[in-house]
This record gives sequence, C-alpha cells and structure tokens, in this order.
Amino acid sequence: MNGWRLEHSYATLPALFHARVMPTHVARPELVVLNRPLARHLGLDVEALASPEGAAMFAGNALPPGAQPLAQAYAGHQFGHFTALGDGRAILLGEQITPGGERVDVQLKGAGPTPYSRRGDGRAATGPMLRELIVGEAMHALGIPTSRALAVAATGEPVYRERPLPGAVLTRIAASHLRVGTFEWAAAHRDADALRALADYTVQRHYPDLAGAAQPYLALFEAIAERQAALVARWQLVGFIHGVMNTDNMSIAGETIDYGPCAFMDVYDPDTVFSSIDADGRYAYGNQPAIAQWNLARLGEALLPLIDTDRARGVEAATAVLARFADRIGAHWMAGMRAKLGLFTEEAGDERLARDLLTWMHDTRADYTNTFRMFASLGGPAARAGIDPVFGLWHRAWQARLARQPQDGVEVAALAQRSSPAVIPRNHRVEEALAAAEQGDLAPLTRLLAALAAPYDHKRSDDALAEPPVGGDGTYRTFCGT
Repeated sequence: MNGWRLEHSYATLPALFHARVMPTHVARPELVVLNRPLARHLGLDVEALASPEGAAMFAGNALPPGAQPLAQAYAGHQFGHFTALGDGRAILLGEQITPGGERVDVQLKGAGPTPYSRRGDGRAATGPMLRELIVGEAMHALGIPTSRALAVAATGEPVYRERPLPGAVLTRIAASHLRVGTFEWAAAHRDADALRALADYTVQRHYPDLAGAAQPYLALFEAIAERQAALVARWQLVGFIHGVMNTDNMSIAGETIDYGPCAFMDVYDPDTVFSSIDADGRYAYGNQPAIAQWNLARLGEALLPLIDTDRARGVEAATAVLARFADRIGAHWMAGMRAKLGLFTEEAGDERLARDLLTWMHDTRADYTNTFRMFASLGGPAARAGIDPVFGLWHRAWQARLARQPQDGVEVAALAQRSSPAVIPRNHRVEEALAAAEQGDLAPLTRLLAALAAPYDHKRSDDALAEPPVGGDGTYRTFCGT
C-alpha cells in the first residue's frame, strides 16, 4: 500500500538494543515539507504522502503499513564523558526496501517520549527539524554520505525551550542508525553475546564483503575507520562543522547523522566553532579529524573482546588500525584538495602548496567557499594575484605546478568546478529561511533548497545565496534544539 515495504531486521537483535514504543498523537498534523524526489527514490506514492493521511503518518498519528515502532538503545561519550542514552525523541518505524533493493531506516524524530527520554518531552521544534532537512539535502547534493529528511510535519502544538516554539516531527531516512555508541552500550553491559550479535549484524548489513575475512571483527574495525576517514575529509573539504561529534552521533555506516548545532564555515579559521554548547572548542573545524580518531578508539575498546581473546594482542591490533587513521584521512583530504586546485597529477609538494593557500586564507580572513570557487573560473586566480602581492607569490607557484601536468586551463577549471561548490547553506540564509518558515512563509526555504540541489552549478544566476554575510559570521551560534 502506497509503496511501503517495511522490514525489521534491527528488531531481531537482542532486547538489550531496543524497546517497543508508539508515537504520541498530536493535535493538528500538517505537512510542512515533503521531499518528493526522495519519496520517489524510496518507491513511495508521492500523492498519497502529500494528503492529510500522509501528514497524520509523518506526525505520528498513524503508521505506515507494516510498521513496528521501537526506540533504539545506545550509549555515548558526550564531550568526552560516558553517558547511557538511547532514542529520547526518535522512533524507528522499520526499514524500507527500495525498488533498487536498498535497505534504509525510516525514523520519526520528535515523535514523543520513549523509555530513554530521561525526563525529556520527546518533542522537536519546527526550526531545528527544517535545519536538518536543509543541511541533509545540501550534503546529499554535495556528494557526502548523509541521512536525509523525507518530510517535516507540524504538530499544531508548542514545545517549550527558552520560549514556546511551534512543534514538528521529522521523518529521517538513513542507511541505519547504528552508532559507535551502540557498541559502547553492549560493552558497558558486559554482554558478550549481544556484542557479537551486533557486530555480526553490522557486517551483514553494511560490510557484507567482510563475512569471509580471517579476522572479521578486526576487519570491521578497519573498514569503519576507512569510511570515517573519507567522511570527515569530505566535511572539511566543503567547510562543514558537525558541531556535536559525540560517539552517539557517529554512524557505523559512515554517514553524517544528527544535524544539531552544525554549520558551514564562511571565513576560513580552523578554530571555528558555532555550537553554543561547545564552549571549549572540542569539535571545532580543525579538530574534527582528531575527534574522529578519538571516537574510533572508543569503538576499538568496545570491540576488543571480539578482536582477540587475548586482550594484549587485541589492543595491539586495534592500536595499529588507529595509527593508520591520520594517513587515511590525509590521503582523502589531499585527493580532494588536488581536485579543488585543478591538479590531475600527484607531486610531493602538493600538500605544502595547499597548506600555504590555507595560511593565506587564514591571515586575510578569506571566505573558504568563494576562495576555492575562484579556481573554477579561468581568470579568477590571476585577477586576485594582480591585487594581492602575497597571493601573487602563491599564484606563481601554483602556475608552475600546473605547467608540469598535461591538462590545459579549461580542464583545470572544469575539475575545480566539479570539486568546489558555488553555493553552500550560508548560515544567514538558513536563518532567514527558518524564520520565514516559522511565520508560514515557505518561499525562502523553497528557493534555498532549489539552489542547494545544484551546488556545483557555477553558471547559476542567483548569486545572492552564494555571498557570505556582511561583516562575517563570527558571532553566529547554533543550538541543539532539545
């Protein structure tokens, strides 16, 4: 019915990992946004979803056929401190099997309290849910693995934070919601059977090629590390800052999930922090690789009983994987940086060339996105070199580097265009769209989503969405919304 094909493989895991729970009914369900392209990809009937019946389902007042709602249990290191958590305001409806055979989680976020709510209300406000829609769609269009929003539905009820806010429920689609914290949960309970069941399930669902590995759990750890290295490198290449890289927000599948106080950097500064709760800058832009490695260390600790029955040997093997992480993420970052600079070949001095550019950007408070956008234009870098002597020195080194590869200027610019976005979710534009949406005006949101759907279109006519805020965004702050 309506294209739903829900299965429930996660529910076959031991009861330690989940609790049955129903969404809480709301007063007046109303569909705010339906992601029609995603709905079609999932094999769903778009017109049926756009109806009042669809709004009731997206708000939690009705269930899609075959749904078996549950909340997932997990732990996590939040800002370095271990905490027992779980889905405090999220309910998994099941796993949709797409027409292409893909298995994805369908989750309601903000659907009411669960056994893991820890005295919270289990609700969400419209603004943070629309923010997750905006950033998730932007990341998807940028080619970065991510969860996505299928819909945002208003509840007709307020939620109470610093002030009353209009309530909403987000329907989130993800490869899964398995987290580093899910493994930490099993390890904290010292349940070896549950830990093994979780690891085997992860291999089956996300890393099936590892099933025949001689050391499957060590191979799993290495494969997760590789995906995380690729993911975080991609974040940094587009100036993205997650905001809350706790272990419960780190997907085992290698996707970006839990878009709370996230944001994109305007002025280049490795110390950039937007999150209002990250007072010490733990999750600053430049710290993200080290934090990813720290999170992986917590995963390795949880997996130790499976990696080797001899703890010392297990620690040695896991430590070796962690020791390679910096090289992994560096290789992914450098490959992306070469592309942004139009470099088709590899030379030993390429990293120095890239780092020197970043130093100049930091010293001059240059806009990160628009600096790299300049390389997508044949005359852009030369024009800048003509007015900035320091950049002119760097430009000559870059020109000499280009001369040592066979590709011409047109090919260089084309590679840069494919690798550096013309538009990102600028913080001030996101806030404008959210403020208007809260007042019932969806036009700015629609316009922003349309631009973000084609981030590498460097010929687009609407440049207003690509421009940074006047005076920078140094005072901008983001919030979790819980």
